Amino acid sequence: MVQKHGFTALIVAAGWIACGSASATSVSVIGLFRDKAIVSIEGGKPSTLGVGQTVQGVTLIAADSDSASFDVDGKRRVLRMGQSLAGGAASSARQSVALTADARGHFAAAGSLNGYPMTFMVDTGATAIAINAGEARRMGLDYRAGQAVGVSTAAGVTPAWRVKFNTVKVGGITLNQVDGLVVEAGLSVPLLGMSFLNRMEMKRDGQTMTLTQRY
Repeated sequence: MVQKHGFTALIVAAGWIACGSASATSVSVIGLFRDKAIVSIEGGKPSTLGVGQTVQGVTLIAADSDSASFDVDGKRRVLRMGQSLAGGAASSARQSVALTADARGHFAAAGSLNGYPMTFMVDTGATAIAINAGEARRMGLDYRAGQAVGVSTAAGVTPAWRVKFNTVKVGGITLNQVDGLVVEAGLSVPLLGMSFLNRMEMKRDGQTMTLTQRY
């Protein structure tokens, strides 16, 4: 486990909509912001739409961090996190979140642990979600009741405790009862490790990584 820092979180919501129309335009939303949405149309490269902009028959009407309204082939469609639209009918979809790499190639993910806001760094080399003891105390977590272990950090081997997080949320994805570690020292950034990631489909396309919940 390596100490890393200096990255900026990019909060994004992701989902899929297939809009029923004569041309059957498909739109993938991989980023939602105030008055902007990052979309992939017909499986193409992601592009940013501002309110009022039209690309391939898709016009962004309104957007914020929770949802976006589109005019797709003359019909208004609203996408919220995790919803899909197929043939004009709303249906549930697997939750997804898209992350963008920073200048150093690190992926940051905004979310929460047990309801407490947290910005993670995606780390496939970490076996579990890991936070430092200070964060655990802020959450009121009785981590010393867990199993004591030793983990390797940039500062050497340091004490840690195995814990179970009741809820872990990243974007629109929420998992329950996820294994974690609380590290006494040497960890400045919460790590989103494999106890979370192994329940995702991970797809990287250039500077974008998409996590889609498998179960």
